[in-house]
Amino acid sequence: MTVYRALDDETRRVVLDELAARDGQTLFEICSVLATRHGLGLTRQAISQHLGVLEAAGLVVTEKRGRSKYHYFNPEPLAEIARRWPLGEKEQ
Repeated sequence: MTVYRALDDETRRVVLDELAARDGQTLFEICSVLATRHGLGLTRQAISQHLGVLEAAGLVVTEKRGRSKYHYFNPEPLAEIARRWPLGEKEQ
């Protein structure tokens, strides 16, 4: 899965924004935030699938502790894109 394809979905971009604001969230926490802050009433399974796409693209990394799985935003794939194709002053 490419970074571009992963970012092509608005829900996945919202998930990344929430993880960038507060890293290390569980699936339950992410679902709660999406429902309360953004009015997204998606199932846990749907959010889990979005997280899987983000993880496959390298934008999310996970850490399992006990029975909980924590999700972290990995900005490196985006930084690599910015390094490879930096915006000129006119485009900013």
